[in-house]
Amino acid sequence: MTPSIATFGEIMLRLSPPGYERLLQSPLFVATFGGGEANVAVSVAQFGAEARFITVLPEKNAIADALVGEMRRFGVDASHLVRGPGRMGVYFVEAGANQRPSSVLYDRAGSAIAIAQRDAIDWKTALKDATWFHITGITPAISESAAELAIEALQTARGLGIRTSCDLNYRKNLWKWGKAASEVMPLLAKLTDVCIANEEDCQKALNIHVDIDVESGSLEREKYSELAERVLATYRDMKMIAITLRESKSASHNGWSACLYDGKEFLLSKKYEITHIVDRVGGGDSFAGGLIYGLSTFESRAEALEFAVAASALKHSIPGDFNRFSVEEVLALVKGGGSGRVQR
Repeated sequence: MTPSIATFGEIMLRLSPPGYERLLQSPLFVATFGGGEANVAVSVAQFGAEARFITVLPEKNAIADALVGEMRRFGVDASHLVRGPGRMGVYFVEAGANQRPSSVLYDRAGSAIAIAQRDAIDWKTALKDATWFHITGITPAISESAAELAIEALQTARGLGIRTSCDLNYRKNLWKWGKAASEVMPLLAKLTDVCIANEEDCQKALNIHVDIDVESGSLEREKYSELAERVLATYRDMKMIAITLRESKSASHNGWSACLYDGKEFLLSKKYEITHIVDRVGGGDSFAGGLIYGLSTFESRAEALEFAVAASALKHSIPGDFNRFSVEEVLALVKGGGSGRVQR
């Protein structure tokens, strides 16, 4: 059975200066689209799963119309997009290099999804026949009404027997509407089957702390086992948690791996040394998409984890938010094809 994955969240116009330039170093921007949940929908569509993206877009807006066409070009079902008042969100990405970190500037206040009301989406219709529903912590950070939509979506998915996942995705610059992430995200975690996070997400969104030094460039993997155990012990209905492990040597050089814990077995993936990062934005979403596809398709959780990490490692090699790799290309890397030799 082909998995049918639905995702919900905001997608924005992404503007980036060419190459590794600083913002407005030259009067040019490369315009694409991006957003955590849309990135996941594109990923699973590239892997051959049925994918649908649910969001609220502004009415009579040429940029929103272009976005719908882009989703369809990637094979993502855009029939459940809702139109409403508001604007299209924008974000600016300046790619880092060496010791200069990448930076993101948001311009999304008053966006259509941020001001959409709780009843804006008919969730039973939007989620009909889906086998998996995915959301991130970015959506409830946008506004109180967006948080209510996110919770209602998860509640409906649970009621329909749909498997759920949430990438905690803590964004400190977005939680401005009155409540902290640690007050809201536990409500979503209680409705989540598969949680995806890094160590900061667990600390800031779920208030679960383990002494992990992420600045040293070297990670103590046994600490991640402890962190995963604490999360599942706190959220009893959660089936498993995947934690990404990023060793940041510089903006251009990261070690990349992940672990997966289901309450019984702690799995640790192969580590990739990504020594020339082209664009890390969307890398975590590519991991989420790979994990969702893998858990829906492969026989073992270990296979799903390795597939997700490899998919994310590949995403770091291309500009833009979206994954553009096939299952075959990801599996080639899983099997050891990471030499970079020309394929003839």
